[in-house]
Amino acid sequence: MEIYEALLLGIIQGLTEFLPVSSSGHLELGKALLGDESMPRESMLFTIVVHAATALATLLVYRSDVSNLIKGTFMSNSREEQIFSAQILLSMIPAVLVGMIFSDEIEIFFSQQIILVGSMLIVTAGLLLIADNPKESTKDVSFFSSLVIGLSQAIAILPGISRSGATISTAILLGINREKAAKFSFLMVVPLIIGKIIQDIISGEVFINESQIGILTVGFLSAFITGIYACKIMISIVKKAKLKFFAIYCFVVGSISILTQI
Repeated sequence: MEIYEALLLGIIQGLTEFLPVSSSGHLELGKALLGDESMPRESMLFTIVVHAATALATLLVYRSDVSNLIKGTFMSNSREEQIFSAQILLSMIPAVLVGMIFSDEIEIFFSQQIILVGSMLIVTAGLLLIADNPKESTKDVSFFSSLVIGLSQAIAILPGISRSGATISTAILLGINREKAAKFSFLMVVPLIIGKIIQDIISGEVFINESQIGILTVGFLSAFITGIYACKIMISIVKKAKLKFFAIYCFVVGSISILTQI
C-alpha cells in the first residue's frame, strides 16, 4: 500500500464510520479499486488502525459523555450514569461473543469479498428505508433495547452492513429518541474497538513492520480528522431523518459492486 492510498482509505473510513453506509464495506471496496494486494491479516491491521482513529474522534466529540460513562462505570454515585454505563456494557456482549467465536471467519471477510459487501450494502439500504420514518421517537434506551441494539451491532461486523446504520435504525424502530439513538450508537462501539486493540497487542496479533509505520500513521490521521467532522454531521442528519438518501446511495453502490463481479 502506498502513502496516497493510505490517505484516501483513511478519509473513506473517517467519512463513512459515522454515516450509515458501512465504513468497513467502503474500505474493502476502496482497497479493491486501488488494487491493494495485502494479505488478509495485513489488511485487517490497517482496518483496525483506522477504526481506532474514528474511535478517538468519537471520544473527542463526546468527551463529556465519555467522562460520565467512565464515572458511571467506576466511581459515580449517580444512578442515571450507572444505568447508562451498564447499558453500554450490555450492548457490547453480542459483538464480543461473535468476535471471540468467529474470529478466523471474520478475518476472511476483510479480503475484498466484493459480492458480499455489495449484498450487505443492499441490506443496509433496506434497514435505512424502514427506519426513515418521520414519526417522532421519544423513548429512552432500556436494558432490553440495549441488548437488541447490541445484536444489530454484532451482525454489522459483516463488511457492507453499516454499524451506525444498523444500530441507529434498530434504536429508532424500538421508539428511541433519534438524538439519543445516535449518541448511544457512537458510544457503544468505542469500548469494543479499544478492547480489540488491547487484545491484539497483548496476544501479539498486531505486529507492525517498520515499513508500515508511515502508511498506518497517514491512515490514522486522515481517518481521525475527517471522523471528527463526519460525527457532527451525522448527528444533524439523524435529527432531520434524512436516512432515505443514504439508503438510495447504499443500494446503488451495492448493486454496482455486485454487477462488476458478475
